[in-house]
Amino acid sequence: QMKNNNFNTDNYQELLNESGSNTFVLSPAKWIKETNAIGIISKSGRYGGTYAQSDIAFEFASWVSPEFRLYLISDYQQLKPSESSHLNLDWNVNRTLSKINYQIHTDAIKEKLIPSTVSKKQAGYKYASEADRLNMALFGMTAKQWRSSGKRGNLRESATLEQLTVLANLESMNAELIKNNVSEFERTMRLNNMAKDQMATLLKNSTSMKQLKNLTAHNSPKKLN
Repeated sequence: QMKNNNFNTDNYQELLNESGSNTFVLSPAKWIKETNAIGIISKSGRYGGTYAQSDIAFEFASWVSPEFRLYLISDYQQLKPSESSHLNLDWNVNRTLSKINYQIHTDAIKEKLIPSTVSKKQAGYKYASEADRLNMALFGMTAKQWRSSGKRGNLRESATLEQLTVLANLESMNAELIKNNVSEFERTMRLNNMAKDQMATLLKNSTSMKQLKNLTAHNSPKKLN
C-alpha cells in the first residue's frame, strides 16, 4: 500500500480471511493476480522462478529464519555508523525493529480485541495485557513484576540483543494469532515455545553473536529518531 496505489485491499482481506483454513494455498502468481501486487514476479517454464524486490525478500527470509534476521541486523549495524556520523543521527536498530513490529501488534489488538464502545482507558488495559503476554513468553515476568523486583529501568530496555531479535518476531506472530482468533491460553503457549526455540537458535551461533555484541558496544548505539 505504501508503494502501490492500485493494491487491491478487498481481495487481500479475502485472502487473509481464508488463510486460517488447512486447505488454503497461496502461490506467488495468485497473490499477484488477486491483489495487483508489485515488487514480486513469478514466471513459469525452464528459466522461471519467483523474484522479489529486496525489501520483500528480506522480510520473507527474516520470517523464515531468525538467524538470517540476525545477520541482516549485523550487516545493518556495520553500515550504519558511517551514515550516522555523517548525518549526526542517533540510532538503535534493535529497539526500532521492535517498535515497528509493535505497531503491527497494536493494530491487530485494536481490530480484533477491543470493542468500539469502551473508553480509551479501558482499551489501554487490553494493550497492556497483550504486551505482558509477550513479556511473559520471553522474559518469564510482566512489566509490573520486573518493577516489583527492585530492578531499575524498563524491562525491554534491559533486554539482550538476542531477546530483542526474538521479541520483534513474537510481536508479528501474536498479531497473526490474534487475527486468526486463537485463544489467549493457546497464544501464550505458542509464543513461549517460539521464544524458546528461537533463543536456542540464536545462542548456538556464539561467534556471530560475539561479533555483533562487540560491534554494538564499539558504536554505542542510541535511539533512532
